[in-house]
Amino acid sequence: MNVGLIWAQTLDGVIGADNAIPWRLPEDMAHFRAITLGHPVVMGRRTWDALPPRFRPLPGRRNVVVTRDPRWAAEGAERAGSIAEALELAASATGATAAAEPLEPAGAAAVWVIGGGEIYRAALEHATTLWVTEVDTTVHGDTYAPTPGPTWRVAEDSGWQRSTSGLRYRIRRLTR
Repeated sequence: MNVGLIWAQTLDGVIGADNAIPWRLPEDMAHFRAITLGHPVVMGRRTWDALPPRFRPLPGRRNVVVTRDPRWAAEGAERAGSIAEALELAASATGATAAAEPLEPAGAAAVWVIGGGEIYRAALEHATTLWVTEVDTTVHGDTYAPTPGPTWRVAEDSGWQRSTSGLRYRIRRLTR
């Protein structure tokens, strides 16, 4: 199964502060939607909680939430107790198997992991694709992106662009 991770980070790896994204980048949100729409998404419970209520569950996507709390439930979400269980649930939604499949065009994945930091680190070993938006800003944060190892290489790079919010950013796809 193709597993993708998608996140935005500062140049020093910050992805969140106080369970929120500490910048506004509409172009990244549009990219996120375009990449994940129609695919199952896997997230941690804190990421679920951080989504604005009007976007829970994320529309047009099967929402799988990883939590250690066996009693947790939310309308529109499926609970998983681990990354392995979440990926198994997501695979059942796509008809995929755990066996490797050829990478789909343009960095598509059968399942997208969308956060947070602990979930990304646990899912990285399963990933075939990373979409990383780098935001050229410095902010205080308490959640950091995982560091891809030396087996990852940049397959696509949008180059630096200027957001309507004024921030500089670039979107990169990494593969291994």
